[in-house]
Amino acid sequence: MMSLRAVARTTAPRALRAVSASPITLGRATVRATSNVLRTQLPQKAFSTTVFRAAATEIDSELSEKLSTEIGYEQDIASNEPVPATVKDFLENGPFELVDTPGKEDVVLKRTFGNEQITISFSIADLQNYEPGMFDEDTALGDEEGAQNEEDMGEDGGAPVRLNIVIEKPSKGALNIDAVAQDGSIVVDNMFYYHDAKLAHGESAETQHAAQAVYPGPPFGTLDEDLQVLMERYLEDRGINQALALFVPDYLDMKEQKEYLRWLNNLKGFVDAQ
Repeated sequence: MMSLRAVARTTAPRALRAVSASPITLGRATVRATSNVLRTQLPQKAFSTTVFRAAATEIDSELSEKLSTEIGYEQDIASNEPVPATVKDFLENGPFELVDTPGKEDVVLKRTFGNEQITISFSIADLQNYEPGMFDEDTALGDEEGAQNEEDMGEDGGAPVRLNIVIEKPSKGALNIDAVAQDGSIVVDNMFYYHDAKLAHGESAETQHAAQAVYPGPPFGTLDEDLQVLMERYLEDRGINQALALFVPDYLDMKEQKEYLRWLNNLKGFVDAQ
């Protein structure tokens, strides 16, 4: 089901984007009227400094009020929307440690499995860049069945979220799996092997360049079906399963709201600063 936040934002666009330009126009008209009166009484430099500073202060106040309204709106949504069960259950009962840095787009999950170190990273950027139907060719062609599929996805699913999965073994390199979490499933796109585990993380331009030179292997979907099934079971044994697929989009929806609210407060604090 779509979250209350998603429904509210669909039916009521963010207030900040709806700020009318009319107050600004009125402010400029006031400045022009004042200019006609003061031009013969005051030096031009004194007029431009004083009047335009007053106009800017008025606009700052209006912007601050609009930001306060939007902050209150987002806080109301957050207070009325409980933590999804998929998120609560995963964090309380799952094997992964969550690393979520406030102000950052990326989220990381870490765990140890035997002698393996497993890292899964994903980002709220996938939610921000997603448009319903963008991956549905039938909908783009106007097919009624495709449109129905898109409507069903909007009710029961959500944006596909890309997962970067790295499984490392000491002195044995790493597997790097590109996958997508959507509609309660993990879909593997590609699987790479690197002798040097650093290449799987690509933390620098140098390692990213080196990783691009490594043979990537065939697309996962072209592999023998039995091999695909076994590789999927291999990932499931390590906690890369349906519970993860349900957790990721729901957690990102929560994080996006928190980051947007933090951004609004930071912006208001800057506007209000003297």
